[in-house]
Amino acid sequence: MRNGIIFLFLALFGQLNPAAAQRFGYIDTEYIAGRMPGYQKANEEIQRWTQTKTRELADRQAALDQLQRQLKAEEPLLTETMKQQRLLVIEKQEQEMRAENNKIFGFEGQYYQRRKELLKPLFDEIFVAVERVAKAKQLMFLFDKSASGMSMIYTDPRHDYSDYVLEALGINPKPENQTNNSK
Repeated sequence: MRNGIIFLFLALFGQLNPAAAQRFGYIDTEYIAGRMPGYQKANEEIQRWTQTKTRELADRQAALDQLQRQLKAEEPLLTETMKQQRLLVIEKQEQEMRAENNKIFGFEGQYYQRRKELLKPLFDEIFVAVERVAKAKQLMFLFDKSASGMSMIYTDPRHDYSDYVLEALGINPKPENQTNNSK
């Protein structure tokens, strides 16, 4: 990965013809977002929502812990059938608890969706501004230094080779209905 990035920069800087050199720049979206008025408000709302959901899950866990303590205390007095019934109830509640936790905080769970819902409009604004700046400054590439690794957040569409890669993979880059309409 690191060698690939080094190769990219050498390729960009190593061009002999200065007229063919491509202009590029970078931004820090964390820095930009942190200074947007709506970002702090969105983060506070996410924190409040997270605290509420965490408290609800903690209350359910406390009730489950109480059932387990109660079973342990009454175990000598219970028949095997009664004990198995209570264990089934506890196991079912544990499964429901895990499922609820996963639904809220799991991969693409409610937390992820809520965060995306609140922050997407802000990042959409950033990307519109990035495109304006990139065009005004005549930048071909704009990197985001706050992203893990290095990601391009704006590229001049004239330099998009995605369709060529799809063709090389044997995939038609144009949807079937477009090719039929163009004939």
